Amino acid sequence: MTNTDHTLLAEPVNLPESPDAAIAMIDAEGIVVGWTYAAQQLVGYAAGEVVGRSAAHVLPPPEDARRASAFAEQCRARGGWSGTAAIRHRDGHTLRMTLRVSLLQGQAGIQWLVSVTDIGSLPSGATGGPVRESLLARAPIGIVVYDPQLRCVWVNDAMERHDGVPRHRRFGRGLKDSLPAVEAEALEVVMRQVLESGTTTVHEYRAWPPADRPREHAFSASFFCLQGADGTPLGVCSMIVDVTGNRRARERLAILSEAGTHIGSTLDVMQTAQELAELTVPLLADHALVDLVDSVPFGVEPSARTGTTSGRPPLLRRAGLASIDPNIPELPWVREEVVHPHPDSSFAAAMRTGRSHLEPVLDACAGPWVEHDPVRTQKVRDSGIHSLMVVPIRARRCVLGLALFGRSEEQTPFQEDDLLLAEELVTRAALCLDNALQYARERAAALTLQRDLLPHRVQGGAAVEVASRYVPADMDHGVGGDWFDVIELSGARVALVVGDVMGHGINAAATMGRLRTAVRTLADLDLPPDELLAHLDDTVRRLNDEDADVSDPVPAVVGATCLYAVYDPTTRRCTLARAGHPPPLIVDAQGRVTIPDLPAGAPLGLGFGLVPFESVELELPEGTVLAFYSDGLVETRSEDIDVGLQRLGTALAQPGASLEDLCSRAMETLLAQAPADDVTLLLARTRALQPAQVASWDLSNELVTVPTARHLVARQLRQWALEALVTPVESIVSELVTNAIRHGDGPSRLRLIQHRVLTCEVSDTSTGRPRTRHPRPLDEHGRGLYVVARLSRRWGSRSAADGKVVWAEQDLPSTAGAL
Repeated sequence: MTNTDHTLLAEPVNLPESPDAAIAMIDAEGIVVGWTYAAQQLVGYAAGEVVGRSAAHVLPPPEDARRASAFAEQCRARGGWSGTAAIRHRDGHTLRMTLRVSLLQGQAGIQWLVSVTDIGSLPSGATGGPVRESLLARAPIGIVVYDPQLRCVWVNDAMERHDGVPRHRRFGRGLKDSLPAVEAEALEVVMRQVLESGTTTVHEYRAWPPADRPREHAFSASFFCLQGADGTPLGVCSMIVDVTGNRRARERLAILSEAGTHIGSTLDVMQTAQELAELTVPLLADHALVDLVDSVPFGVEPSARTGTTSGRPPLLRRAGLASIDPNIPELPWVREEVVHPHPDSSFAAAMRTGRSHLEPVLDACAGPWVEHDPVRTQKVRDSGIHSLMVVPIRARRCVLGLALFGRSEEQTPFQEDDLLLAEELVTRAALCLDNALQYARERAAALTLQRDLLPHRVQGGAAVEVASRYVPADMDHGVGGDWFDVIELSGARVALVVGDVMGHGINAAATMGRLRTAVRTLADLDLPPDELLAHLDDTVRRLNDEDADVSDPVPAVVGATCLYAVYDPTTRRCTLARAGHPPPLIVDAQGRVTIPDLPAGAPLGLGFGLVPFESVELELPEGTVLAFYSDGLVETRSEDIDVGLQRLGTALAQPGASLEDLCSRAMETLLAQAPADDVTLLLARTRALQPAQVASWDLSNELVTVPTARHLVARQLRQWALEALVTPVESIVSELVTNAIRHGDGPSRLRLIQHRVLTCEVSDTSTGRPRTRHPRPLDEHGRGLYVVARLSRRWGSRSAADGKVVWAEQDLPSTAGAL
């Protein structure tokens, strides 16, 4: 046995207080000749009370003692016995035991080794040590008894089946004659410790037994100190149990436990595939590949009939790979490469049927795939892969891809239990991949919806120069409900808005779209910012009421924050209001950053109208930069929002920099990891209209002023070289001024603004909104606004502090020069 391969696995471990098994040695006459401390713990008798006496001493009733000789003859005839028996404890009560009697042979004759385990004391579902398990299962146990000099004196027949050493070659010899020197020395140290301490110790090692030489087995050796009547050590009994099955089961349970924590840590399908590959190497395979159907990494679920209708297997994309030596240049794979399975290969068959394929001995010299891809085939040969498993990745009746496992350094071929483990791991990974795929599909839909709802191109007209950035949240948190908008208003003014719907996913994106539409509709009414937010708050609360589920005791509440501002380039005044949103940053032309004192307001839909929104009006020099943003840009779980605001302000404090550069600098302030919330940034640099672009006149509340207004307008248009607009604008002014005089009770004001369009405004003291009528053929009045609508590109009205303003716009002639 000197050439038998063994590998020690662990240091000796003392058994717990409850012994693995109680051991006693009995001679051919039924006299106890050896006792153990474990036996004393189990039945209460010390060595001095049983050694030298009949074994019947510990059997309960006398009639059992009378049957002892018959029982001994039966054991001799069968070479041993196993079953359950009643054993008398020292205090008189009876123990129900599993008993095993093993025949030992030595140069002096035969003896018996009795192993007992108290199965009555085992809790339900409990398992003990390797010897106890073997006793309960009646599995073969190799037994060797050594004298105090650690020379073999007794052995059973099962030991030869474990290591292939014949009985006659053991007697009188130590471990060094049957084991490699290093291992023999290690075990002798253990055995001497057992002799000195009198306790039981367990040691594990690996070996390749003669009956199954290609396969590695795990053995557990339990060492017991045999005591004489005076308690002195008589020798050491070793009981060897093949625990390969138990060990492999424990290893598989450990791998499956690892799978629960290492596979599916993110919702990225490529990362999940890579985690599957890395988990199985080297625990199960030397090399692992994970190929997904080409559409899966892009969030598109393959059809359930993929590869079954056309006869051609689908294209695969290599999503995960792992190897015991990833630096080997001849490995035949590269991550993210496209793979074309041959229609007649085992890979295509697994895709088509959804069934696994096990090839214990890989034939790299034959098969259709060999001729189909000779270059890759040669690389497979060079890599030394000799055993292969192909496992389809299935989820909801669809095959998402394949997992391939190969062995090269590990010489043991894959077996059926390896395939079962691989299938279990792939099943768990498939569930994670399916979850990631569904999330990717929902995320793609939410992103598409959000991008369709967000403005594709923002323009600030004559009022502001604008630039923006939007970055969706990372894969783990999902797309949020951020939005921004730039809305051109009448009179060259512009509305700037940024908002954030609470929550993530497609519902948040859809709600964002509804709120953005509502803001645009309210902005067309030219409401002041505080009034607009009040109406928007009503809208959100109404949406909550409409979407509430009457069956849900705690209905979900949609909330949102919003910041709304209106800037007028003719006065350089900006009016702002916010509903729970972070305040804007204001950066002047010298790069000084300030945060205006703007009442926070309650988030939309959550304030229940109890706290009114308040507007603040600011005068801004030309060239001032307004920074509107969402909290995802300045707030993280690890930092206070003030730190993020300081970082953003520093990035924006760059006098003379373009808005695009400022946006890029602001985005660079984000931490290295992907954001947990959407990030939105809207920058606006204010412009001011030149005095020459605005003309205004105060008019008395008399109809005789109508011709005067026409004359003033015509003269101004000629000064602006807009003669082509004189006639239509005169008609518009006539109608608007006439209505102001008829329906107002005070003076009116006429104003012309030349910017991207020509705006004509007439303000009066009446608060009534004008509305278009549909006069009958014989009616004398009611056609004025109809005429205005026909002559202008658009018209409308808005509230003012002392009344209202009615306005109309005209497109400038293409030849008109800007002032």
